Amino acid sequence: MTYIRCLLENINNLLSVILIPLLIFAGIYFTFKTKFMQFRLFGESLRALAYRPKNSLDKGSSPFRSLMISMASRIGVGQIAGIAFAISVGGPGAVFWMWIMALFGSTSAFVESTLAQVYKVKDATSSGFRGGPAYYIKKTLGKNWISMLYCIFVIGAYAYGFNMLQAFQLTSSFEYYIPNFKNSLYPLIIGTVLCLITAFVIFGGTQKVSFISAYIVPFMSIVYIILALSIAIKNFSKFPGVFKTILDDAFSVRAIATAPFSMSYLSPLIHGIKRGLFSNEAGMGSSPNAAATADVPHPVVQGLVQLVSVFIDTMLICTSTAFIVLLSGVDFKQKISQILLVQSAVKSQVGEFGVHLIIFAILSFAFTSIIGNYSYAETNILYIKNNKKILNIFRITCIVTVFIGSLSGSYVAWGMADLFMSLMAILNILVIVKVSKIAVLSLNDYLKQRKGGRFIDQLRFNAQKVGITNTDFWYN
Repeated sequence: MTYIRCLLENINNLLSVILIPLLIFAGIYFTFKTKFMQFRLFGESLRALAYRPKNSLDKGSSPFRSLMISMASRIGVGQIAGIAFAISVGGPGAVFWMWIMALFGSTSAFVESTLAQVYKVKDATSSGFRGGPAYYIKKTLGKNWISMLYCIFVIGAYAYGFNMLQAFQLTSSFEYYIPNFKNSLYPLIIGTVLCLITAFVIFGGTQKVSFISAYIVPFMSIVYIILALSIAIKNFSKFPGVFKTILDDAFSVRAIATAPFSMSYLSPLIHGIKRGLFSNEAGMGSSPNAAATADVPHPVVQGLVQLVSVFIDTMLICTSTAFIVLLSGVDFKQKISQILLVQSAVKSQVGEFGVHLIIFAILSFAFTSIIGNYSYAETNILYIKNNKKILNIFRITCIVTVFIGSLSGSYVAWGMADLFMSLMAILNILVIVKVSKIAVLSLNDYLKQRKGGRFIDQLRFNAQKVGITNTDFWYN
């Protein structure tokens, strides 16, 4: 197991050298190609988020619910522990580079989600839609074997690697309350209960996943942000010093000079880039699986909604964690786990009650990540083989994975999840860069109709008129 762990670490470090520059290039490339849409169309993105389709329960998810499915998977314990790790290892300057990469990466989220909408298909097992990278890879490149390969990467990462880890993190969060927790029966009990709840949700289908996510994700996010705001208000006088610390460290000699030589250690630039990209998953190809389920009058509507998701994830959730740690004054370089670091920071500011809120956030984030991750994996299983028996067997394996994860934290699972995640992201970025013209054509058509005086619910998208001839849905 030690050998496998070391092997995975070496492979993942190598893939990071390829992936990170590729994601940076994509974000900058799409920013210029869409004429800085993340700034000029942010207000339009909020209007798109407010759109509600008629009879959405019969046809598909609303843009908001599709967004919440993607947020359910994206917002996890990583937004708490991951940011604390970036600060403790990379330094406060990581926060600045996290912000910068989120701004550029949001255009990647727009392109991939718009493509997912353009090439979505009607779901034969329900009255909704499904789609994602596997679908637009096949349609745009005509290479089904590449689509199949991508599906395998997604299933390996989300259904098994990430969900095993989320289950472990959820279960282990009870250690604060139960002495000698790991050697007790409580992990078994909690794991069993978690499996039953997970089974109830995933056997209910995507609509149940979207319904639960639509309520849990906003609530848990608001609670966490309010906690951060209360700490920020209490320490308002420290803001100038904290911002100065962030900027000084972001542009320090250590940040710039060590960046090319420390893909996984020391540099705030590299840690900020990694957190900005990996937390919001812009360009990874995961969010399009949820984006394709939305019932919208024009593909760009859901693409614009995904701009908001990057803002919520990075600029609100991740930034909340950063300021909780930096404003509290705790020693972020101390050698303790990242969860304990955040708990110590909160406890120093709001007392024991704050620790309970952090644990609640961990429980909520981890559970919604599990069901969001499953939703992504299910879409790709259905692409490989749309068979009810195979789907049910897959669901059972997912439940077993959650149970195993509840009982033991696997370092190999971390490595495997990162491996599959890197592979799917590299493949997806290469594809969307190549076919981004389709998203730009769709955006131009959207803006033309909006400037013509049409409201969002009056928009119509005819793929052939725009110059796109190989869609299954947008043909009239």
